[in-house]
Amino acid sequence: MRAIVKRMFQSIVFISISVWLLLALLLYFYQPKLVFYPHAIIQTTPSTISLDYEDVSLVTADGEVINGWWIPAVEARATLLFLHGNAGNISHRLESIAIFNQLGLSVFIIDYRGYGKSSGRPSEQGTYLDAEAAWEYLLNEKGLKSDEIIVFGRSLGGAVATWLANRHTPAGLIIESSFTSIADIGKYYYPYLPTSLLARIKYASIERIAHNKSPLLVIHSIDDEIIPYQHGKALFAQAATESPQVNKMFMDIRGGHNEGFLLTGEKYSNGIDHFITDVLKR
Repeated sequence: MRAIVKRMFQSIVFISISVWLLLALLLYFYQPKLVFYPHAIIQTTPSTISLDYEDVSLVTADGEVINGWWIPAVEARATLLFLHGNAGNISHRLESIAIFNQLGLSVFIIDYRGYGKSSGRPSEQGTYLDAEAAWEYLLNEKGLKSDEIIVFGRSLGGAVATWLANRHTPAGLIIESSFTSIADIGKYYYPYLPTSLLARIKYASIERIAHNKSPLLVIHSIDDEIIPYQHGKALFAQAATESPQVNKMFMDIRGGHNEGFLLTGEKYSNGIDHFITDVLKR
């Protein structure tokens, strides 16, 4: 009887270890498919909401062709560089574009490589190069200065925006519904796996945010079901610790990860308006 129990126990241990190893290998090798969810079809354009726009193509430092939209505002108070999340493409961001336009902001939004009409395949380093190309376009083609540009990143775009703001000093940085790092998100979803060791894709915003020198607004919903609220609070707490004089604000919103900015309504738009007004005064 003891021998049978021992063999059963050994079998359970073997199966458990095998399943654990299989999950770890899947997480390691299929990581890009777990992080990036690009959509190729552009379903609509800003003209649908009666906004004039310019379809823009950029060439990145490594030769990819990136698609974007330039949506000018009448008598714009500033320009917002919009770095979107990990799913869909620019055509799924019209509601946000409308809000920013109503706030008197010209908007430049890009699709990362592999998204929409942009060439290539998405990667962490690739998204950084895409954001850099967008920044250079605003400076060199639109003739803007750094202090006329506000960098906005939602979800995964928050990590890209944080990287970009570390390389340059925009007038302001807005991070909405974003995470501290991919490893930390992995730990949340897979607490039984060594995600810090398995994370090939880093997006380590928690490390970069400490060096931020631009006025900062962090926005996060307490109801966020995809990226926990604590990630937004941790980013805010860590922000500008090397430059404590930098102005930073935190805005609580309500609603799920993808619709919180809509459900929050005027509080959301008024909060961004207040931040931008403060930034432009400086």
